[in-house]
Amino acid sequence: MTTLLIVDGANVVGSVPDGWWRDRRAAAVRLRDRLAVLAGAGVPGHPGPLDVVLVVEGAARGVAPVPGVRVEEAPGDGDDRIVELVAAAPDRPRLVVTADRELRRRVGELGAKVTGPRTVHPAPED
Repeated sequence: MTTLLIVDGANVVGSVPDGWWRDRRAAAVRLRDRLAVLAGAGVPGHPGPLDVVLVVEGAARGVAPVPGVRVEEAPGDGDDRIVELVAAAPDRPRLVVTADRELRRRVGELGAKVTGPRTVHPAPED
């Protein structure tokens, strides 16, 4: 069964100080494009293809989906939307990408695995 990879867009983009704060939407677009490659290639421990969902909020809303990456606009807090997505897919492997401790706890209680932002968004020197 294809792994559902859910990415906490705000948390992942904010994990690398590359000027993302100047244009949050553009930073989310760059992340989405990186995720499109990973949708086919996979990530460590989870070979592709992956079913990728990028969750965006706030100023990052308005990012269009691309082949391989569905974009979910959170109406409020992105964390709550991520928990909803995890809860809606209990019978499949789920991997959430975030460094947020509380979100990690919440999705872990629902049986999802969690990995850090560098899995999909390496620091510039990596």
